[in-house]
Amino acid sequence: MKITKLLAFAAFCLPMLASALDGVEILKKVDRNLEPESYESYRKLINIEPDGTKKEFVIYSVKKGKDQVATLFLSPTSDKGRSTLRQGDNMWLYIPSVGKPMRITSLQSITGGVFNNADIMRLDYAVEYDVKAIEEKGDLYLLDLKAKTGEVAYDNLKMKVDKKLLLPTEIEAYASSGMLMKTLRFKDVKDFGGGIKRPATIETDSPLYKDFKSVMLYSGLKKKDFADEVFTQGFMARMEELRK
Repeated sequence: MKITKLLAFAAFCLPMLASALDGVEILKKVDRNLEPESYESYRKLINIEPDGTKKEFVIYSVKKGKDQVATLFLSPTSDKGRSTLRQGDNMWLYIPSVGKPMRITSLQSITGGVFNNADIMRLDYAVEYDVKAIEEKGDLYLLDLKAKTGEVAYDNLKMKVDKKLLLPTEIEAYASSGMLMKTLRFKDVKDFGGGIKRPATIETDSPLYKDFKSVMLYSGLKKKDFADEVFTQGFMARMEELRK
């Protein structure tokens, strides 16, 4: 009798375990399809105010592994030479006129738009989130993601993933209170070469910033390896060397 009950319990649990494993695997594939594990890229960030006024930034970014990211601001002139570094949950900003790295947080925005620092220096989703649930809806997978720690910028993500491409089409980001903080929309899938095919445009808006909008445009995304030294505070003033 006990064996029969155990077998019945196992039969009940296996579909749920398979679903959870599938969700984790899908999320890992989404991460790799969005970006190689180590790469360089150029991005333009555009902040659009309610009256249509725009402010643009051009950023050079590098990443190594799943949780080390560094960026260098190329324009506007007022921001040129600034750099950022992220190691896991820790973030720093280097301003040439100050001459030393300063701590920053994930929810701050060094560009002043709807994208915060965590969006600009994004880690792999699978590093920061567990898959709480997954379901299929037409051509999409719907992933419900829960932050692994309280240090993550968003407590919960609801991610729509294109089944065929295994790329996100939309992400809703929520606070621990359940409040919607922002929506990110992934558009314009482009072949960057080297096996990288991903959205070239990410748009975001937020009910917290009514009628404001920010856009991120990707270019020059390619696989590249970097020395560990690049992802240290001591290298932040030398980021321009990577582009030579």
